[in-house]
Amino acid sequence: MPLARLAPLLVATAFALGSATAHAGTSLQAQVDDVIEPMMREHGIAGMAVAVFANGQAHYFSYGVASKATAEPVNADTLFEIGSLSKTYTATLAALASAEGKLDLQAPARRYQPALAGTPLGDASVLELGAYSADCLPLQFPDDVQTDSQALDFLRNWKPRSVHGTQRCYSNPSLGLFGDLAARARQQPFAELMSQGLLPQMGLQHTYLHVLHVPANAQGLYAQGYDAQNRPVRVNPGPYADEAYGIKTSARDLLRYVRLHMQPAELPPALRKAAAITQAGYFQVGAMTQGLGWERYPLPVSLDTLVDGNGPRLIREPQATHRLDPPLPAVPDAWYNKTGSTGGFGAYAAFIPAEGKAIILLANRNYPNEARVRAATGFCPALASERHPRERIVGQDVVHKNIHYKTVDAVHRPCA
Repeated sequence: MPLARLAPLLVATAFALGSATAHAGTSLQAQVDDVIEPMMREHGIAGMAVAVFANGQAHYFSYGVASKATAEPVNADTLFEIGSLSKTYTATLAALASAEGKLDLQAPARRYQPALAGTPLGDASVLELGAYSADCLPLQFPDDVQTDSQALDFLRNWKPRSVHGTQRCYSNPSLGLFGDLAARARQQPFAELMSQGLLPQMGLQHTYLHVLHVPANAQGLYAQGYDAQNRPVRVNPGPYADEAYGIKTSARDLLRYVRLHMQPAELPPALRKAAAITQAGYFQVGAMTQGLGWERYPLPVSLDTLVDGNGPRLIREPQATHRLDPPLPAVPDAWYNKTGSTGGFGAYAAFIPAEGKAIILLANRNYPNEARVRAATGFCPALASERHPRERIVGQDVVHKNIHYKTVDAVHRPCA
């Protein structure tokens, strides 16, 4: 079924996955197949790993190959680069430092990086850097910035383009500096804090920060990525790569990570607080509320809104932003998500705490974010072109915020 026919829908009901029975699992497999297989053909994706958490159970679905050269099939433990989805890990590390009283998110950057003293960027707060709102820093460092010292020189010489906290410009340098400041506040290298601290604390045994940190016994699980010309490619580390886009992980580990953000009760107290800090709302950017790493949308939310929020406009263009003071607390009744890409990989994660539902998409090709969002919301037939108060969904009994939703043009069979 063409992905275009999945729109429009109300995402508030997109994860009504039915009871966790063997029959339901079979039906879910068919529904995921119906979405993923044509999408892979359309975008020339060699392999994908999909994970869904619902009704207290994890479901894993694997497609295609991890490498065209070896024809090794993808499985739930295949390692994928997740690109900017790594930013949520960096945000969690920074939030943990804040929860433990080691990092003041409102402090100016110069407190933790004295080399920025006397510069406009040094006056920006740690929080503003983490929310891409310190100033309109570029999406990437220029090509001639290759080392950490060159990156610091670039940031020291940055000329202001906006008033702090008024413009959101999605930026690897901004988020990278944010992670670096968090590590400096802890007086430990970022890679050490992540690999020996946060990842094991969250029970992530098959998640790695840098290609050199993937042990020999896991190298065989590392998928081969493919660029737009189907050439084999893997991430090329640059300044702040670890902080901004360095994580490699599996569907199994990533689903655990997302589930713990969604259901943090089993985490130690400081990490529970850190999860809430990442999911709080610090700036309003149109329909999207910017957290630290995570971006959130109150339910119900339309597919068009999610597609736009994850599309090129919010990634490549400056957006007016409104500071939320005090910050909005984390809320369960919202759609949290983050995309991530490298030259040869594409990732997407989304979760709804109030419904205990999450979805992971990992692919060894960079394909459009729109397709990822449509796929993530396409695993169930709870689709509608309009909302009607006090009416029920056709074939489903789905109620959200005391509002009932009615299917006008359902395009999938009912969930089992």
